[in-house]
Amino acid sequence: MSRRRLATLVLAVVAIVVAIVALGIGDYPLSPPEVVRALFGGDGFASTIVLNWRMPRVLAALVFGAALGVSGAIFQSLTRNPLGSPDVIGFSTGAYTGAIVVIVSGASSTLGTAGGALAGGLVTALAVYLLAYRGGVNGLRLIIVGIGVTALLHSVNSWLLLRAQAEVALTASFWGAGSLALVAWQQLVPAIVLLVVLTPLVMVLSRPLRQLELGDDAARSHGLRAEGSRLALVVVGVALTAVVTASTGPIAFVALAAPQLARRLVRSAGVPLVGSALTGAVLLLVADLVAQHIAANPVPVGLVTLVIGGIYLITLLVGESRRSA
Repeated sequence: MSRRRLATLVLAVVAIVVAIVALGIGDYPLSPPEVVRALFGGDGFASTIVLNWRMPRVLAALVFGAALGVSGAIFQSLTRNPLGSPDVIGFSTGAYTGAIVVIVSGASSTLGTAGGALAGGLVTALAVYLLAYRGGVNGLRLIIVGIGVTALLHSVNSWLLLRAQAEVALTASFWGAGSLALVAWQQLVPAIVLLVVLTPLVMVLSRPLRQLELGDDAARSHGLRAEGSRLALVVVGVALTAVVTASTGPIAFVALAAPQLARRLVRSAGVPLVGSALTGAVLLLVADLVAQHIAANPVPVGLVTLVIGGIYLITLLVGESRRSA
C-alpha cells in the first residue's frame, strides 16, 4: 500500500474514532459501544441524545472542517505558498462582512445569511484577483494584496458593528467568533447540500489544479486555459469557505494548517485534496472538543482554532525564514 493511501486510511479511521468519542462526551456520558448501538437504533434515550442532540454538531465539525481543508488546499496550490489560505488572503473576512451586512440590515435568516456570506466572499475574491492581476496572477502578489484587503475589511466590520443596535451587534459579534454551538439539523442540511453540489466541481477542477501547480507555461503547453481555470478554482474555493462562514461564522486557520499537515503526512509533492479534507475534519472536531470540555465554560471553537493557528503560523514563518536564510 502506498504512503498516500495508508495516510488517507489512517486519517479516515482517526476521524471516525474521534467522532464516536465526541458523540459519547457530555452531561450524559456514553461509552463507544453505546454510541455505536445508538447510531444503529439501540436504546431510545441514548439514540435521542446521539442523533438529535450531539450528531449535528459532530457532523458539522467533520463536514465544515473538510470543506475548509479543501478550500485551503486549493488556494495553497494556486499560490504555491503555504500562506495561501482563504483566511489569510481575506476571503473568509469578506464572507463575514457580507453576513454582517445581512444581519445588521435586519434581513437575517439561514438562507439570507448564507447568501450574504457567499456574495461577500465572491466580491472580495474578485477585488483581490483584479488588484493582484498584472498580465496574470502571481501567488505572492495575491497573498500580499489579500492581507491588505483583510485589514481594510476588519475596519469595515468594526464600523458596521459600531453603528448597529446593541443587540444586533452583540449577535453578530458572537457569531463572528466562529461557533458550532447553534448548529442544528435545520442549518446543517442546507449547508451539506451546497457542499455536496460543490464536491463534483472540486473533482473536475482537480486535474487543472495539478497542472497549474507546475506553472502557467507548463499548463498552457497541455492546452489548459490557465486564467479561466484559476478563476473557476477561486470561485469554488471561496464558495466552500462562504458556506462554512454562513453556518458557523469565520473559523480561522483550519484552512491554513490542514493542507500543510496533510502534505507532511502523505509526503506528496503537491497539496493532497482528500488528505486536506480529512485533516481539516479531524482538526476542527478536536478543536471543538477542546472548546466544549477543556475550559471551565464552553468557548467558541473559533477562539481555539485561532490560538492553535497562531502557534502554527509562527512555527511556519520561523521554518520558512530558516530555509531562506
